Amino acid sequence: MANEKPSFDQKAPDGNGRSPSLSSGSRYVENHNPKRDEHASTRKASVAALLRNPLTGMSEEEILADVDHFVDEKGLHESRGVFRKGALLARVGQRADGFEYVDSLTEEEKAVLRKEITSRWDQPFMLYFLVILCAGSAIVQGMDQTAVNGAQIFYFEEFGITNEWQQGLLNGAPYLCSALIGCWMNAPLNKAFGRRGTIFISCFISFVTGFWMAAADSWYNLLIARFALGFAVGAKSSTTPVYAAESAPKNIRGALTMMWQMWTAFGIMLGFMVSVAFENVTIFGPTSPWRWMLASTSIPPFFVMIQVYLCPESPRWYMEKGKYDKAFRAMKRLRRHEVQAARDMYYANKLLEVEAGQREGKNLWKEFFFVKRNRRAAQSSFFVMFMQQFCGVNVIAYYSTQIFINAGFDRSNALLVSLGTGVVNWLFAIPAVYTIDTFGRRNLLLVTFPLMSLMLLFGGFSFFIPNAPNEEPSQAQLGCVATAIYLFMVVYSPGEGPVPFTYSAEAFPLYIRDIGMSFATAVTWGFNFILSLTWPPLQRNFTTTGAFGWYAAWNIFGWIYCYFLLPETKNLTLEELDVVFNVGNKEIFKYYSEKLPWYMEKYVMRKDVVPFEPLTQVHEAEEGSTAAAGNEKLTEV
Repeated sequence: MANEKPSFDQKAPDGNGRSPSLSSGSRYVENHNPKRDEHASTRKASVAALLRNPLTGMSEEEILADVDHFVDEKGLHESRGVFRKGALLARVGQRADGFEYVDSLTEEEKAVLRKEITSRWDQPFMLYFLVILCAGSAIVQGMDQTAVNGAQIFYFEEFGITNEWQQGLLNGAPYLCSALIGCWMNAPLNKAFGRRGTIFISCFISFVTGFWMAAADSWYNLLIARFALGFAVGAKSSTTPVYAAESAPKNIRGALTMMWQMWTAFGIMLGFMVSVAFENVTIFGPTSPWRWMLASTSIPPFFVMIQVYLCPESPRWYMEKGKYDKAFRAMKRLRRHEVQAARDMYYANKLLEVEAGQREGKNLWKEFFFVKRNRRAAQSSFFVMFMQQFCGVNVIAYYSTQIFINAGFDRSNALLVSLGTGVVNWLFAIPAVYTIDTFGRRNLLLVTFPLMSLMLLFGGFSFFIPNAPNEEPSQAQLGCVATAIYLFMVVYSPGEGPVPFTYSAEAFPLYIRDIGMSFATAVTWGFNFILSLTWPPLQRNFTTTGAFGWYAAWNIFGWIYCYFLLPETKNLTLEELDVVFNVGNKEIFKYYSEKLPWYMEKYVMRKDVVPFEPLTQVHEAEEGSTAAAGNEKLTEV
């Protein structure tokens, strides 16, 4: 019967707390790990399934009874009808056309839901207004990072700063503060002031410190101002992507979250632009352009502060605070129709219930470090964040003007060529929105690490190109140094640019994701400070060639570690991530060691080889089908 309504009912969990759909329809296979604890595997899979679909095991009658209790308990009586529809939609949400079989929906509501699938970017104005806010916050972040690139050549001269360690400390001060304090202030700020309040506070700090830095009358005053800037850097980088993700519908959530990196790259480009724009503005003296460069960083946060309270607060944050009426009003402003708002809010509330159950009675820090699955996620997140700094990119972001001057460019051309690195970084960050989900995180790193190493070696050895007859650097040397750095940015932008934050955000289980992201951002800003601090003495003692070679070597290390020890996370469900991160280092190292000859035969020698057995496999029953049907999906990890 073609028009027969499919069954979405699933059996309730059995006496052991396991869902039959998981125990009979899902089985996990880990090659090279046959001694795995079977009971623990089933328990984790069941929790992950609930986090992916918290309505697993509930019949239509149970859903309606639950949503009635929900609206009564949360004071949403006036919206009972729309929440009953929303709950039924959430129940069939794993199937794209599931809403077609919800009889209580009107044709108008079904038309809205059809358009949600066919025109996913057709969203209300307020959602795009919020996206603009998040883009502005990212621009603030990027501009704060690179305005110092051109400014430093002036304030080093004005304050007579010649000690390399002092120079590095001054440039890296914001990242020291961010790693030690700023990142860890994220949770208490969000708890007390919400997502909007945290963004407002961090942008207010950026606004004030921009003028403070510009007005500094001594190097230590400038140092204190730059250290204070770090309070903004950590909180803003942790909160803004979360705010976007919590406010966006699931069909465009990934793309909007990825835009944080793209607009940060745009802000980085603006930081280079103001260095060029204010180079010759010498109203307060020949070395005063740096004051205008740093003061200009106060402009973007000013506009973000004006805009932030015109946007709705995160509905999820309101729900965590028990303010469900405000949560529903906020959600309705972010959706085309109130039935979509009711669906997403009810579903989010069920997720919060599962997460609360996971957190109850647990020491989250102990869970973070002593549970194998979480520890492996932390290890992998640490690696990608560490390599985002030690691939060498922020040497270029913070010191490219001085590097180009050392190569023989005059100051004006050095500033202009540095701007080019920012433009290249932003332009090649745009396609990363597509490539990160097409090629995968691990594959992007495996391709880009050796290329970044090669570009750094190319740039470093370009300094050996002989000078012109007049002893000035030759055009060949200037051209090769600029080309190498531009190509480095081309390779970095789709690889170590977007991968670390994306990888870290999805690696941790939801119940410790806040701690995981604070840890990950503290790692990247901490090593950012180390890089900023050590580059000037490293360059003096080892020359630019040797210093570039140092970071080229770290990229080779990154490739080796990535190949042998970093698992892929692209498009994996929570169940699959549990399996992946439960594989130990020895097992994954052994697997990829054995697979290396297969790669050589297939891709180098171009032989027709038998497919290599995957590291892990997940067999799961498809949503909406019964166990008797035997429909299964195989995922190779």
